[in-house]
Amino acid sequence: MQTQSLDNIDIRRSCSRQDCGILTIPGDRRTCSRQDCGILTIPGDIVAENLCKSVITSDGLLHILSSIDLIIKSGESIAIVGESGSGKSTLISLLAGLDTPTSGSISLNGKSLTAMDEDGRATMRNQLIGFVFQSFQLLQGLTALENVMLPLELRGDKKAKASAIALLGRVGLSHRLSHTPQKLSGGEQQRVALARAFVTKPAILFADEPTGNLDSKTGATVIDLLFELNQENNTTLILVTHDQALAARCQRIIKLDSGRLAAN
Repeated sequence: MQTQSLDNIDIRRSCSRQDCGILTIPGDRRTCSRQDCGILTIPGDIVAENLCKSVITSDGLLHILSSIDLIIKSGESIAIVGESGSGKSTLISLLAGLDTPTSGSISLNGKSLTAMDEDGRATMRNQLIGFVFQSFQLLQGLTALENVMLPLELRGDKKAKASAIALLGRVGLSHRLSHTPQKLSGGEQQRVALARAFVTKPAILFADEPTGNLDSKTGATVIDLLFELNQENNTTLILVTHDQALAARCQRIIKLDSGRLAAN
């Protein structure tokens, strides 16, 4: 049995499957559903087991994801790469609880996402997760300040305005608080989106092609901010990208090939 050190804890690889990287702490009784495997379940970890997603099309059953086994550790930065149609966006939608798998299980922060109903998953997202999208997803009728305040207001946070102003200042937009998205450049809109994502201090941030609609110079500025904020907040970062240079800035790269885990 292989032993290695992780954060001064004795970790043993106990899974009998050669392709599995699932870990367990000696004496830890919290194990996965497979009899041949054990899981190190640290709060904040994301654990996917035998994850599959299929949909019915006019041509028959389409398998989008097949047999995904994955652990993302708390505070880790992960890049998910692969060709278009390989299942990248579907995978993060499942991991974030935006969609449900056909089979398999996902646990987040020690709780089973797949056992929750939509209300339960929505509560989990509100408490733990932030999102940054390629298309910004700002509310057009709200100002930059109001967009960033909104997730805090939904929580009933009385300091929403002060927190939003501070974070917009952190991303260099103190002079744009009262501007609506139509009056902001693409780079400025994505910086507002970053501020909105981090204002709730999420444990996990999902970013789906965050520079896809930006030129290279603006994209580089946004990515620098993303990694700075991620490090400052010790957030788990799960990033979907076609940009290999951007992927290389993450601690680990996961490649999908036709819906299967090709490299981890």
